[in-house]
Amino acid sequence: MSIAKIGIDTGVNTGIAVWQDGKLQSVESMTITKAMRYILTCHPHKYTKLYIEDARLWVGFHGKTKQSEAKRQGAGSVKRDAKIWEDWCKEHDYEVVFVKPKGKGLKQSAEDFKRITGWTGRTNEHARDAAMIVFQR
Repeated sequence: MSIAKIGIDTGVNTGIAVWQDGKLQSVESMTITKAMRYILTCHPHKYTKLYIEDARLWVGFHGKTKQSEAKRQGAGSVKRDAKIWEDWCKEHDYEVVFVKPKGKGLKQSAEDFKRITGWTGRTNEHARDAAMIVFQR
């Protein structure tokens, strides 16, 4: 059995993408709890490596505008999510790599994502971000 590499874009809408056997097998988004249940059910820890975007590794959000304050609050939420994933991975013996937010590259439009990855299914930005974390690993 080959190793499944799963990309996770943390947040309220958790992006999750599976790279296995040299291609994307699934690209979707769901709640954090559904994502955890999906991984436990479909991807045993012995055959899975998780790549999780970790906002704790990002430095930014300068300024004192209302927009930068909102971004800081949003970042605090995804930082908390990264900690939840970290604890969950330890509890369930999953190998994990935490990836800097810039480690997945620039945000991709649906059209660019299809062109780059060959994935033709519907996606949202969270699912695409998760896929870009593991694409061609």
